[in-house]
Amino acid sequence: MKAIIYARVSSAAQEETGYSLPSQEKLSRDYAERKQLEVVKVFSVAESASGKKEREVFREMMDYMTKHRVNHLLCEKVDRLTRNLKEAVIANDWVEEDASRRIHFVKNNLVIHREAKSDEKFRWDIEIVLAKKYISNLSEEVRKGQAEKIRQGWLPTKPPLGYKTIGEKGHKVHTIDEQIAPLIRQMFELYSTGNYSTRALVEEMQRRGLRNRNGRVVGKSRLYDLLADPFYYGKLRWKGEVHPASHPALISEGLFQLVQTKLNRTITSPYYSKHLPVFKGKISCGSCKRTITWEKQKGHWYGGCKACKASQGKTKYIRQERVEEQLLEKIVSIAPKNERILAVLEKALKESHSQERLVHEQKIAGLRTVIDRAQQRIEVMYEDRLDKRISPEEFDARFKVYSLEKEDALKELKKLDEDNTRYYEAGFAVHELATCAKEIYLSPKAHTEDQRLLLSYAFSGLILSHGKLDVVYTPAFEFLAKWAPQLNKDFEPKKTVANKRQKAASATSCPTLLRDQDSNLEPTP
Repeated sequence: MKAIIYARVSSAAQEETGYSLPSQEKLSRDYAERKQLEVVKVFSVAESASGKKEREVFREMMDYMTKHRVNHLLCEKVDRLTRNLKEAVIANDWVEEDASRRIHFVKNNLVIHREAKSDEKFRWDIEIVLAKKYISNLSEEVRKGQAEKIRQGWLPTKPPLGYKTIGEKGHKVHTIDEQIAPLIRQMFELYSTGNYSTRALVEEMQRRGLRNRNGRVVGKSRLYDLLADPFYYGKLRWKGEVHPASHPALISEGLFQLVQTKLNRTITSPYYSKHLPVFKGKISCGSCKRTITWEKQKGHWYGGCKACKASQGKTKYIRQERVEEQLLEKIVSIAPKNERILAVLEKALKESHSQERLVHEQKIAGLRTVIDRAQQRIEVMYEDRLDKRISPEEFDARFKVYSLEKEDALKELKKLDEDNTRYYEAGFAVHELATCAKEIYLSPKAHTEDQRLLLSYAFSGLILSHGKLDVVYTPAFEFLAKWAPQLNKDFEPKKTVANKRQKAASATSCPTLLRDQDSNLEPTP
């Protein structure tokens, strides 16, 4: 008579206490030998298997026995076979369909079949209920453990790409994986520029060497999930809610929120295209505020507003070269013309930064006062609760208020530091970039992505109205727009042959803007 063996381990602890798969299989084989049963197949479920995998193996086993007419199923105990009523019903129906079918529970010394006595079937029912209670209790304990882990600020599961888990069981924490973390930062920074769709970013990150833990390429859906995961800026999401976390942040919250804005937008996102226009998703219509779309006709790109065309029946198209002329003219008009102007701007930026720093320090002092006061209130409140001077309900209400107050102040303090650093670091690089922007943009070596990146550093908004382009500069370029034109006028040198040669020499020495180079500039939101 043919038989199969079913073995299952649901936790690592069971492996260590004699319930391992090999021990279950050996026990069942010894039983089969005594009962003169031929074991034709073994089905097993390891402790690492998910609930879905367990159900798949169970269904596969039941189908196999029916198809191959195997009438004997060997299992160590009832709770090894099934832990829910649905699977128990399936197994019971299989037994009831044929009088020759048997389920042997080796350790329970119980054999279930259609003609079994009522007390044997009663034992079978009781064992199923007990098994279900066990798994329910196990799930409850797991949920309690996960809730405590969340309360301590640690993710109960494996962290996302860019982090690794260290520590012993029960004391595991997450830390930054320095081998992958730089690529994750680049992924966020590149997407924040607005120059990449998720599909285009997949290809770019693949080129840069980003791989998952199995060595495979990170796909589009997975990359989207990574970009939307608050874990990277120091929070953790669990069952749809975001909680404070104890692991180190990989990126700033400002960068994360900027990415979310671009990740969830609809109209202005740069759809993937083999031939990507320079201005795709970057210019808005002055009439309806919709995004200008671009079409290629006879080797040239033309932009127009389809929304206006749909509502008004017509729209005026503008050629890409005409837009480029206007944009480059606006950059050139604010670019420093010589070294003397650069020196004056550098001095002005330092003075502006000193004033900014004074305000910055005052804000920091105020925020630290708020944080210290909230922490003191929390500590006093703990003492009041221990001495039963306040009720649990009042404690919970106050704790929530003070914790939020402290968290908001910490968040604002962190943002203040980031903004101040960006303001100072970006300033000097902007001067050189503005001076050479035209040469960089028109260089034969410049890729479309390079040109789009340059525009994102210079402009935070582009609006087209009746063929005329209005621009909103980024903060760094706004500084130039405020000071450079007047300085250029005041320090304008006389036109001499030497000046012309010097200008030509400086033009040829302009740096190129390459995608793989790091930059202190902050791209526009």
